[in-house]
Amino acid sequence: MGGAQLAFIVFLIIIVMIVLSSIRVVRQANAFIIERLGTYSATWRVGLHFKMPVFDKVVKRVSLKEQVADFPPQPVITKDNVTMRIDTVLFFQITDPKLYTYGVENPIAAIENLTATTLRNIIGELELDQTLTSREIINAKMRVTLDEATDPWGIKVNRVELKNIIPPAAIQEAMEKQMKAERERREQIIRAEGEKKSAVLVSEGQKEAKILKAEADKQAAILAAEAEKQAAILAAEAEREARIKKAEGEAEAIVQVQKATAEGIRMINEAAPTDEVMRLKTLEAFAQAADGQATKLIVPSDIANVAGFVSAVSETVKTSKEN
Repeated sequence: MGGAQLAFIVFLIIIVMIVLSSIRVVRQANAFIIERLGTYSATWRVGLHFKMPVFDKVVKRVSLKEQVADFPPQPVITKDNVTMRIDTVLFFQITDPKLYTYGVENPIAAIENLTATTLRNIIGELELDQTLTSREIINAKMRVTLDEATDPWGIKVNRVELKNIIPPAAIQEAMEKQMKAERERREQIIRAEGEKKSAVLVSEGQKEAKILKAEADKQAAILAAEAEKQAAILAAEAEREARIKKAEGEAEAIVQVQKATAEGIRMINEAAPTDEVMRLKTLEAFAQAADGQATKLIVPSDIANVAGFVSAVSETVKTSKEN
């Protein structure tokens, strides 16, 4: 192989290497800043690109992803002259790679200093208690201010968070004592509320018990009165039924006596007794009447006369009943 052929091969290799070195692939969420002869030429986005050898140069590779900057604690002074330290976390994204490259020399350092000055201005308008309880307000104010300030640099501030608020040791100790006292006060209030509710429940229970007892006594009295009333009614009904039965029995007895008497008279009439028999029966009846408890006895003048004797016996019986 001659020297001319070797030189040609070397030349081809150099050309290929130059061509290959001029091919660039920009990955997703990235951008390349291209300068031609020291002057801004173009911004390459995602895809395949070719630069002119020697003339074009990639001066900066910019990431378009959202980035996080964690800044160290910064000393700030509140409106009531309390010095504290606050560290912040910044979430930002590069929206214009050209402005980001040529707008500021050191963007991260610039953002850090801008964050510190903005934080001092905002905290200087708040007192200690407001600073500790107004994180959301401080975050919103800082985001708006930083977003406006970094817009010429091609940076968009998405979110700002106060990571830590570190008050002085004396203030922190006083706050801890205050929190402890507040917790003890709340504990006492809760205990008092519990005791109050317990007493209320006990009194309510006693009240309900008394009401239930009164209701039970009332129902018992009503039931007792109803029972006495029913007993009196039943007793009266029983007494009335007994009197009715007794009256019916006496009436039945009288009827039976009357029937027996009528039957006896009928039988006597049917037998047609003689005068001797009537006189004998008259004497027996007179003997029975005289043997009774009557204190008055009427004897007819004609004792043989049956009718007169019967009248005498009737008068005797009547006198006995009157006595």
